[in-house]
Amino acid sequence: MNLSRKLVLGLATGGYVGYIPVAPGTFGSVVGIIVFWLIAFLELPIILLIMAIFTVFAIWVAHQAETILGVEDPGQVVIDEIIGMMTALVALPVLPLVWVAGFFLFRFFDILKPFPIGYLEKRCPGGLGIVIDDVIAGIAANLLLHGILLVFVPSVC
Repeated sequence: MNLSRKLVLGLATGGYVGYIPVAPGTFGSVVGIIVFWLIAFLELPIILLIMAIFTVFAIWVAHQAETILGVEDPGQVVIDEIIGMMTALVALPVLPLVWVAGFFLFRFFDILKPFPIGYLEKRCPGGLGIVIDDVIAGIAANLLLHGILLVFVPSVC
């Protein structure tokens, strides 16, 4: 395998975390928390710009990895969980309890895939299909967590 394919697979699998035999998506989500922490203290517009660029990059990398591996939506590709988890945390307070709640809500939506999450995953081909469901799951988790915080801890928002 040449260097560019190794690089694509290294990125797509979150530094090879996706090869963990049990719950690779969960471990990929943990990588997403770490990656988001690296940018969480920047201004929100800059965070959103970085995430938009990363989303486009994740779609491309996921598509390339799918082609290299010859499998549709390969389980070891977790770059989608990374950007999904980042989406779940954006514009939320940088507090451990909030981020833990964001993690569990994101995993809930990512695993169960309620409409339109599962629908979009099936309708979109290649890298877009791999990534879109996780981004939408992240948005759902983020909105729900914002609502919970507004109702129960309005001083945090």
